[in-house]
Amino acid sequence: MDAPLDLRAADHSAEHYTGLSFWHATAGDDLSPRPSLPGDLDADVAIIGAGLTGLWTAYELQKRDPSLRIVLLEKRIAGFGASGRNGGWVSALFPRSAESLAHTHGRAAAVAMRRAMVDTVDEVGRAIEAEGIDAHYVKGGTVVFARSDTQWADARAEVERARAFGTDALELWGPERVRASAARGAVYDPACARVHPARLTRSLARVVESRGATIFEGTEVTSWAPGVVETTRGRVRARHVIAALEGYGATVAQSRRGILPLYSLMIATEPLPAEVWDEIGLEHGQTFADGRHLVIYGQRTADDRIAFGGRGARYHFGSAVRPEYDRVQRVFDHLRRTVQELFPQLPELQVSHSWGGPLGVPRDWHASVAYDPATGLGSAGGYVGDGLATTNLAGRTLADLVTGADTELTHLPWVGHRSPSWEPEPLRFLGANAGLVAMTGADLEERLTGRPSLIARAMAPLVGH
Repeated sequence: MDAPLDLRAADHSAEHYTGLSFWHATAGDDLSPRPSLPGDLDADVAIIGAGLTGLWTAYELQKRDPSLRIVLLEKRIAGFGASGRNGGWVSALFPRSAESLAHTHGRAAAVAMRRAMVDTVDEVGRAIEAEGIDAHYVKGGTVVFARSDTQWADARAEVERARAFGTDALELWGPERVRASAARGAVYDPACARVHPARLTRSLARVVESRGATIFEGTEVTSWAPGVVETTRGRVRARHVIAALEGYGATVAQSRRGILPLYSLMIATEPLPAEVWDEIGLEHGQTFADGRHLVIYGQRTADDRIAFGGRGARYHFGSAVRPEYDRVQRVFDHLRRTVQELFPQLPELQVSHSWGGPLGVPRDWHASVAYDPATGLGSAGGYVGDGLATTNLAGRTLADLVTGADTELTHLPWVGHRSPSWEPEPLRFLGANAGLVAMTGADLEERLTGRPSLIARAMAPLVGH
């Protein structure tokens, strides 16, 4: 676990955070840290973590009961983690597929979950507009290129499965509509918006503060129990305690085996001229990926850069989370080569920013929301990188649960779901890194054989499919 932060220390300066990512460097504020917890205090709601789960929960609670005294406790600064430095997809993606949800919870529950996720993409847009947040939100959909016969067959099957559930309006695009290399076509999902994640998170933090919530930064939470949160700066007593740590839950002893911190890394290019964007055929608001197994993701930023990321960085023994793990030159080089190969029309890319960080993976790849009215303890997370919209749904759901409302959201199948714990080390280390190798191997297998990967088929139940 990292040492407790000191607000006076150099690594907690505004300059340190502007160097974290392209998003932080262009967040629209200087990222100056807020004061830390001054000592013991009382509140109605204590939220652990000032990322989007915590901030949306505070925002929705304020709408339901403006009198609530809400405190958010953040080890670094609001939006430091995945909420402020991810791929910028406000998508309807959920870690578990509709088929997997139906198998676990029943078809009706799966349909309800999918409908809630699709609606949440627009709900985030509505909140951004209502609060006047300049987060570059544009709903342009996601284009997932099929760049082999196997990926094209998977694309057609995905569209057919979506039609069978009747919740996702996926479209199958032919090769004439896409310009990625070797593309047979693409799946287009309209339920996705591009956003600047740090602008969204930092602005939302200011909104909840303006309505009476208090965010204490540089305040490390060490443990929590019914009615109390213990920190390095003091104790907060509260009727409701909400854990919203995502991947950083692995750094706290009592939640260490509940979540696995898996690193995802990103690069941003220098701005590209309009004629280049015309060549690659991606409009503002569109996000993009392809059908490979080792996930990649990208967007066209508001200032015409490519922000592009992917998996491939290894899991570190003991669920370690350290700043040096955010930067792996081998992965950055791979990302630059991958986007250049995806769009050969591009000039030689100049990378202006490179960064990364951990996301949270539960053992069964099933995100969840929980709240116990008897103890006042709640939590949400396990988004596996699909959190920009899911955090909003979690915040609205937690607000209903905390205030005792009986709504459609409180009956969604992720409410009360309990994921099993991750195995102890060294099994966790071996299994997590074997999974990364397997996904890489699955892509290689398909390139060599031209047939669906047997490796991917074996791995599918373990990764939510």
